[in-house]
Amino acid sequence: MFAADAPTTSSSASSPIGRRFHTGISMRSLSHYTQCEVHALCNPVDLSAEELARVDSLVSEVRTVQRGASLFRANDSFSNLYIVRSGSFKTVVMHRDGREQVTGFQIPGEMLGLDGIVHGRHLCGAMALERSTVCVVPFEPLEDLCRAIKPMQRHLHKVMSQEIVRESNMIMLLGTMRADQRVAAFLLNLAGRYGSRGYSDTEFVMRMTRGEIGSYLGITLETASRMFSKLQHERLVHARGKQVRILDSDGLARL
Repeated sequence: MFAADAPTTSSSASSPIGRRFHTGISMRSLSHYTQCEVHALCNPVDLSAEELARVDSLVSEVRTVQRGASLFRANDSFSNLYIVRSGSFKTVVMHRDGREQVTGFQIPGEMLGLDGIVHGRHLCGAMALERSTVCVVPFEPLEDLCRAIKPMQRHLHKVMSQEIVRESNMIMLLGTMRADQRVAAFLLNLAGRYGSRGYSDTEFVMRMTRGEIGSYLGITLETASRMFSKLQHERLVHARGKQVRILDSDGLARL
């Protein structure tokens, strides 16, 4: 499930010090992008100091987005990519009748705005689920840098490819899985992404509501809540409000 988002092994992820419990609290304020905790996640590691300095210079600002505020909206003109530095976001599209459809959730180290590259306008909107910060990267200078630094170009292509794979996995999930399997796959995916970033992959706070999870998974709020209760009854997870603890990841995967 969600093979493209499986956690990678790293010293920070395996170290007790590195495995932090994610509460959504903003990372400490940092003056330079190269010092950011998510730097290694959103840039290739095989760059020289000079190349890293050039990447550092791309960041035009570190922007704070309050809970419920939009980073960008559908049909906004595209000019920047955004790397989540702290907090979390949801991406959404609006149906003609005004209903919101959640298309994804983004956590620290992940990128927002790729949807705008093709047509020069964003196809979806991005809204903060909590007080969050992003690094703003103007796209045209990034393109120029990618042409000059091939590892950076390959990395951007990899990020875009991962988004395509994630979309394909989502289509498979909606078309073939039962409701309990969808929720289990969602939890395992989120756990893997947190784990690969040095947070706990068994205990975390989900800032999204059950309704938002249901919208993303193609099930109703009531079904999402019922599936969480089912997984808890089967002792696969323990959920208390927004705090979730995975008790049996193998059991979730076997559903």
